[in-house]
Amino acid sequence: MDFSLSPELERKRRVVRQFVQDRLIPLESDRASYDAHENIQHHLLGELRRETRALGIWAIQSPVARGGGGLSMVEQAVLLEEMNRSIFGPVCFNSAAPDDGNMRVLSQVGTAAQQDRWLQPIIDGKINSAFIMTEPMDENGEGCGSDPSLTLSEATRTNTGWKINGHKWFTTGAETAQHFILMARTSPDTRKGLTAFLFDRDQPGWRIIRRIPIMGPEEHGGHCELAFEGLEIPDENRLMEVGDGLKLTQIRLGPARLTHCMRWLGLARRCLEIAQDYVSKRKSFGGRLIDHESVQTLIGQAGMEIQMGRLLTMHAAWTLDQGDYARKEVSMAKVVVADALHKAADTALQLLGARGYSKDTIVEWVYRYARQARLVDGASEVHRMVLANTMIRDGQDFFSWPVGD
Repeated sequence: MDFSLSPELERKRRVVRQFVQDRLIPLESDRASYDAHENIQHHLLGELRRETRALGIWAIQSPVARGGGGLSMVEQAVLLEEMNRSIFGPVCFNSAAPDDGNMRVLSQVGTAAQQDRWLQPIIDGKINSAFIMTEPMDENGEGCGSDPSLTLSEATRTNTGWKINGHKWFTTGAETAQHFILMARTSPDTRKGLTAFLFDRDQPGWRIIRRIPIMGPEEHGGHCELAFEGLEIPDENRLMEVGDGLKLTQIRLGPARLTHCMRWLGLARRCLEIAQDYVSKRKSFGGRLIDHESVQTLIGQAGMEIQMGRLLTMHAAWTLDQGDYARKEVSMAKVVVADALHKAADTALQLLGARGYSKDTIVEWVYRYARQARLVDGASEVHRMVLANTMIRDGQDFFSWPVGD
């Protein structure tokens, strides 16, 4: 792949970088910018979103015809990294999870009528959405986590559509979402037993049990536990065909995992920027901290791991742009970038000392947030298992290069 940026993409990158630097980063030091869950205040978000739309950089994963940016995965990688140099960045550009992944999958597999009804308001920034898949385990230890085949929530056919009963949890954004994509079991078949459905929060037959408290900062709408008690969904709001649920999760989750990596790289870089600025000025034992070899070693190692993650992320993005599912490429990026983010945050906190442990910088925010990176969208151990199985299956072809025309 060619790592050079087109002049237009470089222009957009600079626009995003300047907006993040001038408008968003200053807000991070003002506690009034934060809501009760350590995300950006809703009224402030509305103001900033009007500004980003005026810049012409908005919902970059969505089709141009519907008001989005229409960017390739490689192009998204460049801009998302710049956006997430601020903890407030991606959501201000309508490019944050889970809306990011939901917009993409609805653009790919939704009918024209479904896109008008369920997708367009998300692209327009009028509503938020959520993707409902994960379940708590039952008395037999089953329930959908990294293995969707263990889904227990059921969709039963009715005369007009489907009735949903089940129990879900850790649904990101559920408290503020208006539109939902729901995974439920429609048959016992391990490969064709799941189906995806669309529903609106105002429909009866479901409820939020609780917003689950978590260790780190939260996305808008938190991570919720849900109960489905006879939710009725007309068949026209079924997404794809009956039994295509597992296929839909593959279409959605691969790119969504990778856009997480793109954003995390921005956070990792920002942590090192904060640390480098500090150690270049702070004096100790007769010189600046940056002049000590031990400090240079910490920064160099963290920087190298970030760059490794960037290369893996760009390769996976390029592979997706070629029409491949890029399963192994995404898994490699997910593991390495999650570790690089945690390494960068930990290194910055260590170098900043008590300042890093305080809330005087965003490093402690990122440090708490970073721990989830090795868990969300598949734990690192699951991705390593996927890679091992792929190596066993493919043999030396696992390391093959693509061959051009």
